[in-house]
Amino acid sequence: MNRRTRRRITNCSILAVLTVALVLVEQLLEISHWRTAHLSGWLLFGLIVVLALYNFRKKLSVVPLGTSAGWLQFHIYAGLLTGVVFLLHIESRVPNGTFECVLATAYATTFLSGIVGLAMSRSFPGRLTSRGEEVLFERIPVYLKQLRDDIEKIVFKCAEASDTTAISDLYVNDLKAFFECPRNSFWHLVHSSHPRKRLMLAIQSQQRFLSEDERGAMDVIVSLVQRKDDLDYQYALQGALKLWLFVHIPLTYGLLVLSIFHGLAACAYGGIS
Repeated sequence: MNRRTRRRITNCSILAVLTVALVLVEQLLEISHWRTAHLSGWLLFGLIVVLALYNFRKKLSVVPLGTSAGWLQFHIYAGLLTGVVFLLHIESRVPNGTFECVLATAYATTFLSGIVGLAMSRSFPGRLTSRGEEVLFERIPVYLKQLRDDIEKIVFKCAEASDTTAISDLYVNDLKAFFECPRNSFWHLVHSSHPRKRLMLAIQSQQRFLSEDERGAMDVIVSLVQRKDDLDYQYALQGALKLWLFVHIPLTYGLLVLSIFHGLAACAYGGIS
């Protein structure tokens, strides 16, 4: 058993113990006629505040506040624990009232976005290394432009040197749009090679119309198509990770603001939970 597996088992065990403890404490407090909704509400708010601090911790990497890996592990399992506390807080019922529904929706959206981000952060790095050398996201448009220039030079050269239009037709009908910008992001995210296979079939269908020189040019085109598809793959996965940050972090801060208003209302009126 490697270190990562042991750590995961330990963290999951701690999460399970805390879950059982929270449920038991909530049951005991209810028997004693405590207002458990207030206690669970403040606990949930505290967890959300601590989770929001993780973004500041990443920006203050030079400050000795524990390792980034340790904060990440705490962020993951504390985030999962909020799901338990949230269900205890709403007593596993559908909230009523406009503000309560908005707050519950904000929490559910933030929680689900965290789950999605966790899944992506665990699966995407390995997938990225399986499709060629990983490149900087900001450099991908430059590489794509270079590939587009390269294939256009080949197509123009073949058009001038050959009497057939097979390569030109292939480029206009199937490859021009493909090389103009990043393509097939959805298919790359779901790990499907369908668009790549479709392009390869289109290329193969033109092979019988090519001269010997054009076959050599087509081999280069195939290589460019594969390199372009690999860059699109990198662009889709890296872009999804960057986009996720622009979704999850604002959702967290929005949830924090709504929680503050909810807490103030609960303190002011006493009957809101």
